[in-house]
Amino acid sequence: MEPMRRSALVEATIYEIGNAGSLDVTVSQIAKKAGVSSALAHHYFGSKEQIFLAAMRHILTVFGAEVRGAILMAKTPRERLQAIIKASFSEQNFRPEIVSAWLSFYVQAQNSQSAQRLLRVYQKRLISNLIYDLRPLAGSASVELAHSIAALIDGLYIRQALRDEKADGSFCVRLVTKHVDSALETL
Repeated sequence: MEPMRRSALVEATIYEIGNAGSLDVTVSQIAKKAGVSSALAHHYFGSKEQIFLAAMRHILTVFGAEVRGAILMAKTPRERLQAIIKASFSEQNFRPEIVSAWLSFYVQAQNSQSAQRLLRVYQKRLISNLIYDLRPLAGSASVELAHSIAALIDGLYIRQALRDEKADGSFCVRLVTKHVDSALETL
């Protein structure tokens, strides 16, 4: 039962943050959405911060699995690079509640060492994957280009979080792809 309840709490956390558009949700709201008591939520996670970090770990796990699956299908460095870009804005990873969770995560990382650590792990892994695929295409410019791609991805998430419109992942994929293509053409 515990894994199912933990999973329900994680999903409820993502939903409630998406609904509120911020971390301005209570453990009680999350527990009610998950169909468990607040006491049980605290028992499993200890605090709202820990529940939120578990939700972000879940989001990162889903993203990582999608990237790994897409990379396995890619045959060239450029296809692998495109797989990372597409996974960043896929229907699963660019849903409004996920975007809201990311924005809240960026904010929480300013004051929480645990959130900072988790964000650093994600950022380092993203940059490392981008550099690995860019190196055969961009050589010594791969590090700088990887950082610009990561910044563009983060920026598009922030911009989307501040909009009322439905997330348009395909537009974001085209925008990042155009940036990559332009950068590679100038080398």
